[in-house]
Amino acid sequence: MTGSLYPASGLAARWQKLMILVKQIANPRRLVIGIPYLWLLIFFALPFFIVFKISFAEYARSLPPYTSLFEFEDGGMTINIYFNNFKRLFLDGLSSEPAENYWQLLKDVFEQNLYLKSYLHSLSMALYTTVLCILVGYPLAWAIAHSKPSSRNILLLLVILPSWTSFLIRIYALMGILSDKGILNNTLLWLGVIDEPIAILRTNTAVLTGMVYAYLPFMVLPIYNAIIKLDYTCVEAAQDLGAKPFTIFRRVMFPLTLNGVIAGSMLVFIPTVGEYVIPELLGASDNLLIGGVLSLEFFNNRDWPMASALAVIMLIILIVPIIAFHRYQRRSLAN
Repeated sequence: MTGSLYPASGLAARWQKLMILVKQIANPRRLVIGIPYLWLLIFFALPFFIVFKISFAEYARSLPPYTSLFEFEDGGMTINIYFNNFKRLFLDGLSSEPAENYWQLLKDVFEQNLYLKSYLHSLSMALYTTVLCILVGYPLAWAIAHSKPSSRNILLLLVILPSWTSFLIRIYALMGILSDKGILNNTLLWLGVIDEPIAILRTNTAVLTGMVYAYLPFMVLPIYNAIIKLDYTCVEAAQDLGAKPFTIFRRVMFPLTLNGVIAGSMLVFIPTVGEYVIPELLGASDNLLIGGVLSLEFFNNRDWPMASALAVIMLIILIVPIIAFHRYQRRSLAN
């Protein structure tokens, strides 16, 4: 004699709930909303989980070149977690002799540790690039926003136009401009400004120039969008109250366009921290940024666990400004 595991009424109720859930999931509106989340899951969360897992492995002469996180032997499972990569990242090159004080200890760490030194250099270069993009991009966006409507689209097109060509070709063209026998040095020699070529290529100046050139449109467009939406009645009210032009800009215009500046800063700062191509082509070989160190660990040393640990720490560093920007937006909307 056989019987049902659940009563007929229980099966019907569960089947009805399942069909309701399927209809809710199959709702076109929910499917459209779920596409970005699916995209983030496949192309961000899943790769990050893989990299995060590899960062707790150890280098091994095998394929793939790292130890397994899980090992199954004799019907049991062993979890192998190693923290040596993160230990190397923070303590590599640290002297065993005691330091005089904490400042001397920090100085020794950042001078002798290649990884921390490259992190610090990358963050400083990204910060300089962001500040320069603001100084150049804000007046440019202001000029475009206050130009004639007939020429405004042309000016915006000129800002975006370089992005239509290959990124690598643009950097190679910049190498030709900044080299010792390039257009810039030849022009300065012809004008009599200099007597001999200036060594610009393979310096931090060349790297900053390349980064500002490549990422300036990402600063101009958000600021332009904020300026276009600016409420000029506030500016007129400040003028009626006798405020000077600089005071109007500092107290009225800039705060009202700050969202555009912050958005542009995020679009510039985050990718420049991990930039690899520009420092590789325009910078010196002995002045590595974190992108170059990652490339060396992955492809030259084939130390995937160490490279994964570097990538995880870099991502954690980049999450900080994203969270700060998100909180600022929420506070602005609340006000």
